[in-house]
Amino acid sequence: MINNVDAVYIHIPFCKEICAYCDFCKVYYNKKYVNKYLDALEKEIKSNYKGEVITSLYIGGGTPSSLSVDELKKLFGILKIFKLSKECEITMEVNVDSLSLGKIKLLKEFGVNRVSLGVETINSKLQDVLERRTNKDRVISCISNLRSVGITNINVDLIYAIEGESLDDLKKDLNFILSLDVPHVSTYSLIIEDNTKLKIKGIKNIDKSLDREMYDMISKILKENDYIHYEVSNFAKNNYQSKHNLKYWNNLHYYGFGVGASGYLDNIRYTNTRSITNYIEGKNVLDKEILTIKDKIFYEIMLGFRTNIGVDKVEFKKKYNVNIDELFNYKELVKDKVLDEDCRYLRVREEYFYVLDDVILRFIDTLQTNVSFDIIV
Repeated sequence: MINNVDAVYIHIPFCKEICAYCDFCKVYYNKKYVNKYLDALEKEIKSNYKGEVITSLYIGGGTPSSLSVDELKKLFGILKIFKLSKECEITMEVNVDSLSLGKIKLLKEFGVNRVSLGVETINSKLQDVLERRTNKDRVISCISNLRSVGITNINVDLIYAIEGESLDDLKKDLNFILSLDVPHVSTYSLIIEDNTKLKIKGIKNIDKSLDREMYDMISKILKENDYIHYEVSNFAKNNYQSKHNLKYWNNLHYYGFGVGASGYLDNIRYTNTRSITNYIEGKNVLDKEILTIKDKIFYEIMLGFRTNIGVDKVEFKKKYNVNIDELFNYKELVKDKVLDEDCRYLRVREEYFYVLDDVILRFIDTLQTNVSFDIIV
């Protein structure tokens, strides 16, 4: 039995350019594949969507805005199958170079009310490393056009910790982003992933101590400008936190449709094939992880600790019929001021966000030795 599925992720893999750092599921835009892909997407949705009311719809990629106006119309026509709530947050990832005013008006017509803009850096030296070009004037113009049609809930992506980047370089990128006055900023320390151009070219990660300085600088500057550090990598003005991404971090169920997409339904986390050929042929699901109660609890902790709210102890008890402190002997972490706890929430203190993985491991290590997950229902 699937319960409380109210979120949908849609993956559009096409890109006009492939950035050197990207390891997401993507292919070069090729018109002859787009319609076949959209037909396969429609088939997958119709075969799996059960008619639930959806409160967040996220269209990611790839570069969804690389589709033509007619292709976007077809995509939005397919997505009309979903029963969207009146307050549904509809997000689409875009690139300034592929988002014309005509496309922006189409987004508005469909109901897109949140846009995530890939800026990454406006430093030409660092853009050379990432193999992408982001013109400052185009970014400003794009945001102006979005606002002109009433799309004001805008996220900007920032990548930092790029080989050759200084603290001063980062500060200039941050100042540019602040000048845009957008309500949400996502920040990502550059990771050199396998099978990316950066890895092949031998680009290295920067020194850890500099990476930490950059992380702390970002947090300090954005908080000084009224952004809430509400998740390890995300900052938002009040009431502009991403409703969709919070569903992931709150360990809630969601559909994932499209090549390379992931979803979580009932006790199964699944990932679709990354082969666009297989996907078009209807060979969708690549991997399924059937979760035990122990797995679900560990996900609850690992995801919840990413946010400034933390793990909701009341909801934890409702979900798993056991108090979190009956499973984990974590009070020493509270005493050491690694964790904060009140009557409702258990959270990681912000100064430990940077070493979150270590904190989670320390927390998991406090699992009571006498716990039997078999009796939790």
